[in-house]
Amino acid sequence: MAIKQGDKLPAGKFRTMGAEGPKEISTDEIFKGKKVILFSVPGAFTPTCSKQHLPSYLNNYDKIKAQGVDTIACMAVNDAFVMDAWGKDKGVGNKILMLGDGNGEFTKAIGLELDGSKFGLGMRGKRFSMVVNDGTVEKLNIDESGYNLSSAEATCGI
Repeated sequence: MAIKQGDKLPAGKFRTMGAEGPKEISTDEIFKGKKVILFSVPGAFTPTCSKQHLPSYLNNYDKIKAQGVDTIACMAVNDAFVMDAWGKDKGVGNKILMLGDGNGEFTKAIGLELDGSKFGLGMRGKRFSMVVNDGTVEKLNIDESGYNLSSAEATCGI
């Protein structure tokens, strides 16, 4: 069953790129005591994700942070190397935390997996966004097509 507004996020781990290479980061490290915007894309370097979805958050960074958001995080069922390369390619710097859910474990735990096999992508995550306050989902937007519901503008009301 898919996660919904008012639910606590399950415990999990992601991988992100550190100075020494890929490192694990827990959901507690990301969400505990913080207001976080988490958005998910079906895949790094894919057209809509690269040209519209990720840029919507990067281009609105200051407006989002002005709303009291501690962290903006982007996740995908990709590895930390791909997420890091994509972040560098898009110039996210330290503005967006790039999270790899390489095996899709967190994605499955929240019930938002996507079968992308007809496109040669295998199991991926649905395109979504959520506002998470101290580990609790305050707002959840799931896109079935396009990215309009999970864009920064829709998620943050900007």
